[in-house]
Amino acid sequence: MKGDLEKVVTMYDLDAAINGRHSIRKFLPRPVPKDLLMECLALAQHAPSNSNIQPWRMFIAAGTIHDRLKEALMAASRESEPSVPVLPEHYKHFRIDLGAQVYGVGMGIPREDKEGRRAAVLRNWEFFGAPLVGIVCIDKELGPPDMVAVGMYLQTLVLSLTARGVSTCVQVALAGYPEILYKELSIPRQLSIICGMSIGYADPDFPANKLNIGRNPIENNVTILGY
Repeated sequence: MKGDLEKVVTMYDLDAAINGRHSIRKFLPRPVPKDLLMECLALAQHAPSNSNIQPWRMFIAAGTIHDRLKEALMAASRESEPSVPVLPEHYKHFRIDLGAQVYGVGMGIPREDKEGRRAAVLRNWEFFGAPLVGIVCIDKELGPPDMVAVGMYLQTLVLSLTARGVSTCVQVALAGYPEILYKELSIPRQLSIICGMSIGYADPDFPANKLNIGRNPIENNVTILGY
């Protein structure tokens, strides 16, 4: 197994995958080969975790199950608002700034066009046209250190896919209708639903897929002491 991992390291450029990863909001209908997906899932299993408990639980839907889930989520999104975490006031400007770039610059929908924005938001529950959707979960009895492990697993999976030309969009919005996810994917009630992830090949002609969303300077997020 170690030899196989060494071959992968030489085959793919990690820096390019990190820099090239970005959230895709329109996918092509092209299917993702199952053997490629399984290869990436096997790599993600090497993510670190507390006491090696590997707390991540992923449910991936394709084909008719994917379509049925999409229909159920779309119906729910037209009738009620999703239950998503509310950002504290001093973080809300990030969401506003992102919306201005994605909807305004990327999709050409002005802020005052509420119907246009609403239609664009609804596409979350269509998985932006992706042929695969994953739902990320964790045991309800586990805490913050194990949530960190799930995050490392998810990033490892995302970068493995990116390195192989497969795009993703990690979506908190997909967890907004948990009862539908529990029912349609037979997710055990012992699990908490964290987020979803659309998986597929990006539409290269969609302007919002070409956005380069900025990042904070390092010093905004990191404090280095005694170095």
